[in-house]
Amino acid sequence: MRISAVAVVALLLTVPRAIPAQQNFDTVQVRSQKVAEGVYMLTGAGGNIGLSIGAEAVFVVDDQYAPLTPKILAAIAQLTDKPVRFVVNTHWHWDHTGGNEAMGKAGALIVAHDNVRRRMSTEQVNEFFQRTTPASPPGALPVITFSDTVTFHINGDDVQAFHVANAHTDGDAFIVWRKANVVHAGDVFFNGRYPFIDLSSGGSIDGMIAAIDVLLTLGDANAKIMPGHGELSDRAAVQEYGKMLKTVRDRVRQQKSAGRSLEQTLAAHPTAEFDARWGTGYIKPDQFVTMVYQSVRTTRR
Repeated sequence: MRISAVAVVALLLTVPRAIPAQQNFDTVQVRSQKVAEGVYMLTGAGGNIGLSIGAEAVFVVDDQYAPLTPKILAAIAQLTDKPVRFVVNTHWHWDHTGGNEAMGKAGALIVAHDNVRRRMSTEQVNEFFQRTTPASPPGALPVITFSDTVTFHINGDDVQAFHVANAHTDGDAFIVWRKANVVHAGDVFFNGRYPFIDLSSGGSIDGMIAAIDVLLTLGDANAKIMPGHGELSDRAAVQEYGKMLKTVRDRVRQQKSAGRSLEQTLAAHPTAEFDARWGTGYIKPDQFVTMVYQSVRTTRR
C-alpha cells in the first residue's frame, strides 16, 4: 500500500521525537572489534567509532553520545592504559560528537573540518526531521580545524583526514590509515541501510555519489571500511551501495525532470528492488526518495 507525500511528511515529523524517547543509554554496551593491527571499531549507540592505539597515543574517530563517554573510555581502557590524545570528528552530528566535551576536558585535542566547528558553534535546524540542535558548549568545539586535509603521523602509521564536499553534510571527512589499509567513511556510507542526507547542513545526493567514488579509490582491494552506521565493511559492499545511490538518483531525476510531483515519484517506487537490502534501517524507502527528490538536480528547462 502506497502512502501519500502528506503522510510521509507526517511520519517524518515523528522521528526526532521518537529517537530520544526510545534511547536508554543505561542498556547500551560498547563493544570493540579488531580491524587491523592497532586499529579497532567500537560500536554502541550512534555512529561507529574508529580507534587507533599504539606506543605513541590513543587516536579516536567520533565519540557517539555524551552519556556513553564513560562506557567508551572503559572499552578503550580494556585495550590500552594510555589516555585519549586526539579525537577527529567525521562531521558535526550529535551522535558523532556528543562525547567531545568530556574528551576535551580529559585532555584530548578535538579535530574536524572547518564547517564542523562552524555548525557546532551555532544553533542548527534540520528541516527534514524538524529538529533543532542548540549550539554546542565551547568545550565541545574542535580546537584544530582543516579546510582540505590533515595528516597524523602516529602509532607507526600515516593517518589522513580529508574533506569530501557536500555529501552527507558540508563538513564530511574520510579518515584513512594508509599502512593499515583501513578507512572510516563516516555517514557518507551507511552499510546495509538507506542513508540520511542532511540537506539542511549542505548535504546532497550528487555529493554522496561523488564521495563514494572517492572512497573506492582509497586503500587496495583488501581495504577494511568502517561505515558511519552498520557493520564493518569492504569495497564490494561500497560498490553495491554506490550503484544503488546512482540508480535511485537517476530514476528520481527522470521523474522530477518530467514534472512529476513528489507524491507521483513516490508512487513510482524508484527503490523497489533495493528495499529488501537497504530499507530496514531508520531511514525508510519513502523517506530516502523524499531526500533525493529534494536534492536532485534536474534537466528540466
